[in-house]
Amino acid sequence: MNLIESMDRQLEPNPNIPDIRAGDSVRVHARIIEGERERIQVFQGTVIGVKRGGVNASFTVRRTAAHGIGVERTFLFNSPRVEKVEVLRRARIRRSKLYFLRERSGKSARLREKRA
Repeated sequence: MNLIESMDRQLEPNPNIPDIRAGDSVRVHARIIEGERERIQVFQGTVIGVKRGGVNASFTVRRTAAHGIGVERTFLFNSPRVEKVEVLRRARIRRSKLYFLRERSGKSARLREKRA
């Protein structure tokens, strides 16, 4: 048995991260350390991909910053630096990775909301 398999068995997921899927609009509270200081930075955007796989499980969040510039950040599910994740809305999507949103901006980048 190798080291990664043994880590998978021991590792418990971050309880502050709910079940998220591609298409969800989320607000991620991440802990940022700058020199001696530590603060919480909020990153709000759309989940464009979720990578499962034990220790290496991660999700990528994309948002449009000032002047239409797209910013993507990848967060690890098991990272202690992720303080909490809030799901704001869920979208109705038909694919697991939403990389096509990288080429779109404005109204064409909208996703239909999932109704309960």
